[in-house]
Amino acid sequence: MLDWEQIFATRSSRMRASEIRELLKLLDQPDIISFAGGIPDPALFPDVAFKEAYSEIFSSAQVGSALQYSVSEGYKPLREWIARDVAKIGIDCTPDNVFITSGSQQALDYLGKLFLSPNDTALVTWPTYLGALSAFNAYEPNYDQLSLNGNRTPEAYRDTAAKTGGAVKFAYLSADFSNPTGETVDLAGREKLLALADELDIAILEDAAYQHLRYDGEAIPPIMALDIARRGGIENTRTIYSGSFSKTLAPGLRVGFVVAAMPVIRKLVLMKQAADLHSSTINQIAIEHVASRGFDAQVAKIRSVYSKRRDAMLAALDKYMPKTATWTRPEGGMFVWVTLPEGMDGAELLAKSIATEKVAFVPGRAFYADGSNANTLRMSFSCADEAMIDEGIKRLGRLISNAIRAAA
Repeated sequence: MLDWEQIFATRSSRMRASEIRELLKLLDQPDIISFAGGIPDPALFPDVAFKEAYSEIFSSAQVGSALQYSVSEGYKPLREWIARDVAKIGIDCTPDNVFITSGSQQALDYLGKLFLSPNDTALVTWPTYLGALSAFNAYEPNYDQLSLNGNRTPEAYRDTAAKTGGAVKFAYLSADFSNPTGETVDLAGREKLLALADELDIAILEDAAYQHLRYDGEAIPPIMALDIARRGGIENTRTIYSGSFSKTLAPGLRVGFVVAAMPVIRKLVLMKQAADLHSSTINQIAIEHVASRGFDAQVAKIRSVYSKRRDAMLAALDKYMPKTATWTRPEGGMFVWVTLPEGMDGAELLAKSIATEKVAFVPGRAFYADGSNANTLRMSFSCADEAMIDEGIKRLGRLISNAIRAAA
């Protein structure tokens, strides 16, 4: 028989199944309380608005162009809407600076392809978004820990990259309510990152998937907005901003976007032409239809629901978790990050939890580029109501407390 492994490209050895994608299968089991999938609650989708959008498309002369091939840059009215929306948070750009992708995951894949040669270094937070690691891994990079507290010098980053045969190419992070920790980088941290990127002469990839999901606290300008303000315009910036409609409108339509200087946009367009020509035309039109008519109202609705669920999870953690565990207190997003006592293993705990308590979460090790910190776990509050959250955390707290006592 043919040995496929011998003829696969070397990059294929770095491809791994997503632990999160596998855990999503548990959502089909009615007896499981799942805090695993970082996905929006389908009950909150603006389904009526999308039904009206598609009905309008199919009942008008626009249907021909909606079902036809289109430009690789993306549907222009949608790019115009995005340019107006990001302008509200300080990102002054034109529609030409906006590029439509098939979800923000495609944006990460394209950006990895654009910047990373084998053995180059990507700076990522510890932990970081698992999907970003999956996207970048195909381009055979090394990873170094992105530190914003000043304990790493630019020279240290360069030296580490040189030892592994490449150069530092970019810093990747989600500055607001990050996946997986839910934490937000403060203004000083964002300014330090810009200074570090200047020293290293690298790009900054700002993943803003949760930008609109702030529940309390004061909003901080995006890194790109700070970059534009200090450099006088988007064409002089080194920050690349990616966003998505998956967390606000609907993930199934797979519409995301990148905002960047024109040299980056032009390269992304060439990649799109080679990969899939363009993202779904009809879905882009539907997104623009719904966003232009009711985006702010939709965001207000989901904020109201998710903020209550976040509060319920934090209250339950305070009530049921052992004192030796710690957790983040996010101001927005969909996630709480739990750190357990040293020596505990999140993957082992998950197996016991599924078997005995019927509660699912994501073990934290997968979010670390070096596979460390097994004593962590990610929990999402987006798809469970307050009663389910209380019961699920009660069960999980009991399991963790028993495990700590057994190890003592």
